[in-house]
Amino acid sequence: MLHELLLALLGYTGDLIIDERECQESVGLSPNDSISDQCTFKLAPDISFIEPEERDIIEKLITLGFYYRELDRFATKSRNLSWIRSRNVSPLSRTSELSKEANDNQSVYRRAIANGISEILSIYRSTILHIEQKLLSDSLPILATITQGLNKFLFFFPPLYELILEIDRDGIYGGKLLNLLHKRCHCGVPELQTCVQRLLWHGHQVMYNQLTYWMVYGILHDQYGEFFISRQQPKNLEHETSHTNKLQNIANKSIGDGSISDWYMGFNISLEMLPEYIPVCVAESILFSGKAIRVLRNPSSSFQSVDVLFHQTTGPQTFKESLKKEHSLNTIVGDELLPQSEADKIDSMLKNLQESSEFHKRSFEGAIGSIRAIAASHLWQLVVVRADLNGHLKAIKDYFLLAKGDFVQSFLEGSRELMRLPPRQSSAEADLMVPFRQARAKTISDDDKYFSRLALRVNVRSSQANVQKAPNGFGEVGGVGPSPLSSETTLDGWDGISLEYSLDWPLQLFFTQEVLTRYQRMFQYLLRLKRTQMELEKSWASVMQQGHLDFEKSHSERVKGKTSQHKRHRVRPMWWVREQMVFLIRNLQFYIQVDVIESQWDILVAHIKESRDFTDLVAFHQQYLSALISQSFLDIGSVSRILDGIMKLCLQFCWKIENQQTQNQTETDDAKNINELERISEEFKMKSNSLYTILRSSRLAGSQRAPFLRRFLLRFNFNSYYEATAQGVNVMNVTRPQPTIPAFLRLQL
Repeated sequence: MLHELLLALLGYTGDLIIDERECQESVGLSPNDSISDQCTFKLAPDISFIEPEERDIIEKLITLGFYYRELDRFATKSRNLSWIRSRNVSPLSRTSELSKEANDNQSVYRRAIANGISEILSIYRSTILHIEQKLLSDSLPILATITQGLNKFLFFFPPLYELILEIDRDGIYGGKLLNLLHKRCHCGVPELQTCVQRLLWHGHQVMYNQLTYWMVYGILHDQYGEFFISRQQPKNLEHETSHTNKLQNIANKSIGDGSISDWYMGFNISLEMLPEYIPVCVAESILFSGKAIRVLRNPSSSFQSVDVLFHQTTGPQTFKESLKKEHSLNTIVGDELLPQSEADKIDSMLKNLQESSEFHKRSFEGAIGSIRAIAASHLWQLVVVRADLNGHLKAIKDYFLLAKGDFVQSFLEGSRELMRLPPRQSSAEADLMVPFRQARAKTISDDDKYFSRLALRVNVRSSQANVQKAPNGFGEVGGVGPSPLSSETTLDGWDGISLEYSLDWPLQLFFTQEVLTRYQRMFQYLLRLKRTQMELEKSWASVMQQGHLDFEKSHSERVKGKTSQHKRHRVRPMWWVREQMVFLIRNLQFYIQVDVIESQWDILVAHIKESRDFTDLVAFHQQYLSALISQSFLDIGSVSRILDGIMKLCLQFCWKIENQQTQNQTETDDAKNINELERISEEFKMKSNSLYTILRSSRLAGSQRAPFLRRFLLRFNFNSYYEATAQGVNVMNVTRPQPTIPAFLRLQL
């Protein structure tokens, strides 16, 4: 009876102690069979020589044997190492093996937990051996000795059994398994708490190993899809959540890819596998750190830092020495992106966490924050210093934000005659390249290494899609058509002009497609504004030149002189309207270029000098772009539409009045042109008053752009002129023969 009981405590039944499940199935259990949901160890019903009190004690003790057997079967099943194969196995065979292992619920986290359970069971077996030795050497009551020795196991074997039953029944693995163990750690039984903490420690060993691969080497080592950092699934596989499909996708992915696409679309946080005791912000830091390490450890083969380029320009003369020095410089660059000392420092932080017997949340978050700071600092060094970010930012400001005014002015003057005509679908871009290259030859030196990255583009179809054509290629007033980047009102067929800027690795980490799109939007808006200002200035010069010619002719032909004088007298009030247009456009351009772009640029440069963190740098640049868009009113549809409408009216006005003065027309044609000019003037009056009314609204006055808005209003509402006209004072009525001209315009005239 003693040997039967001791064997039953180790999971082996016999004649006196039977397993009801085996009796029913009449077949021995295998490790792959499911775990029983209730205790099946019982005393044989035909035993009559045991007292009822002893029967109760024995049946209570043999439950430990049942729990031991089920825990051992779970550990054996989870620790199955049959997946280990030769390295020569083909990838296709490996994928099929992964699928088979998924069906068998293979998991490195379960294997780790099984190792912890085996440790506990080994202590239990040692206790059984000690009890057997004690029973053989002493003649004390047997059941009392066994009960005393195994009493502590009665407290934590049943909860451990319930734990593995839940794991096996619900198919829990990965981060979800860590989360389950962490919840079970909070209990009032010290022995049970110690056991579960030990199991959690084993599970954390796997997590720390995966963190080491990810944050030290930039490798996602997750063969069963259990880590909370996961590969981004393709769109057509988003709804395939089965474990098998995940394994197949992971098997087909390469882990040695350092491309830019991995930075944006390669990896994400799997919230399903993220333990609840690890905050999402910490997981985001882990994700960023691993991606940064991948970039630093896998530089592009074509990448050469500013230092390398400098050394190459002053390198040796012989071809052999040049190749030797180039190879050594490239090796130095690859090693210095992430020095081995920094990698060892990160590895040491993770090992300290791994060696701790308990998981301390504050220590974990502190170590992750330090690792993230190291990765962000080296990534900042790569992008800002080695990739010359400041130079590229300055170049984008010069050309996309029109800071290089001489080049823009030369380009617009050279293309002015071309832009009077509608663009040709087939050759618009080639036609515009001629003045573009001429402007470069006049204003850009050969030392400018950034200009070669620019490419001029003309999207004729987008800009002309919904524009109703008018003379000289301009649309009717109020016509709205989509531009390549927005649905703003287009000026004419040339409104689709844009710039492209080619970027080398790793600048794509900083200049995302969204960032370049916002720069494109600013460029098109500023170019539209600059064109309008230039046309207003050129029209005045052209008409004044024609006026001098007409004045000379008036002395020889008195009849025609009287007609020309009458014509000038009717058109003269239009010049007052032109001055108002010039005043508004000039102040708007000065406000955007000086009060917005230059002031925000100074803030960005100061942030770049102070920051040593790549993520902070990206945030500062996003704030810079948002400020440009916001303070230029491009994010307010009502304001941007009015400004676009005003610019279109200004261009139409310039063309009309220039044709009025330079072409010989009949009195009927003159009257029609005058009426058209008066209509444009009235509409300009209405739009400019509406603009002032919107900018003065309480909604904008209380927004974050209020300080900058007040600067523009101070320039726009000079002498409270628009404030008076917006209230209904009719001082802009151009139909009056002698209009009242404001003081500031009288000085200009």
